[in-house]
Amino acid sequence: MIRPIIAYGDPILNLKVEKIKYSESNSIDSLVNDLWDTMYNANGVGIAAPQIGVSKSIFVADFSFFEDEDNFNKDELINIKQVFINPKIIKESGDDFTYSEGCLSIPNISEEVIRKEKIKINFLNEQFQPKQMNCSGIIARVIQHEYDHLQGILFTDRISKDARISIDSELKNISTGKVESKYEMSFFKN
Repeated sequence: MIRPIIAYGDPILNLKVEKIKYSESNSIDSLVNDLWDTMYNANGVGIAAPQIGVSKSIFVADFSFFEDEDNFNKDELINIKQVFINPKIIKESGDDFTYSEGCLSIPNISEEVIRKEKIKINFLNEQFQPKQMNCSGIIARVIQHEYDHLQGILFTDRISKDARISIDSELKNISTGKVESKYEMSFFKN
């Protein structure tokens, strides 16, 4: 089911999520389907549960969008479309890697974000099987971006002070619902 995407300004986007318990594994399928449906409807490459109003430790990503990029290494992936449940980045390494990031919760804005080039991540897949990935480049970046959502961090929290000041009025417009989007959004009402 396609759900509205939670817009910048909603407090749920700034909260650290709860881990998913094994006892919830039978009910996770509908959440996973909603994440995929919502992400594809918005033409995204990844989406985390808080972005659809669920404060749980899960995100999905479809890395096929980046297959033609120079720093894409398909061999690092378990699946080109991957579900990450209760992920934990256990190591970040390599050079700083700058890339322009955007976010479905912050439409029409992108900014340069510096992240580490390589990561090691532990997670459960949709069958609740433990997995580990070592990845780099754009794959690592997508994972870091979505993982941040589970920590209550947005990409706008990682940009320079000057860049943040330059988009402040646009962020205020998003938080008050004064934004055009090609997909349905949900705006926080005080």
